[in-house]
Amino acid sequence: MGLDVGSKTVGVAISDPLGWTAQGVETIQIDENRKQFGYDRVKELVLEYEVEKVVVGLPKNMNNTIGPRAESSKIYAEVLEARIGLPVVLWDERLTTSAAERTLIEADVSRKKRKEVIDKLAAVMILQSYLDTTN
Repeated sequence: MGLDVGSKTVGVAISDPLGWTAQGVETIQIDENRKQFGYDRVKELVLEYEVEKVVVGLPKNMNNTIGPRAESSKIYAEVLEARIGLPVVLWDERLTTSAAERTLIEADVSRKKRKEVIDKLAAVMILQSYLDTTN
């Protein structure tokens, strides 16, 4: 499973059973004010898809440093690992959201529709990058 963790949503992708390709599953809404970070839904999806490992995108800065957004992703990964009892890997995701945006623009997807699917597509790109490197 691949996750693109943002401040308002978590994009979710799943690999095929052989671990070759990633497909987008859904986008989970986050409500920081109500302390709803999507952990329960991620756990449901982990069980539903029989996930063995979760890859969380780590949005490093271009100079390879860790900024506030990456710190948030690290904390999310730590909490998630404790809740689901499976390995959670952090994966460098620099420019995946930008690449997802470009892909959707090139496909002539409307601005409204892009907003709905961009995090899911970014999760696909994170997971696919991980799968390509590890297989």
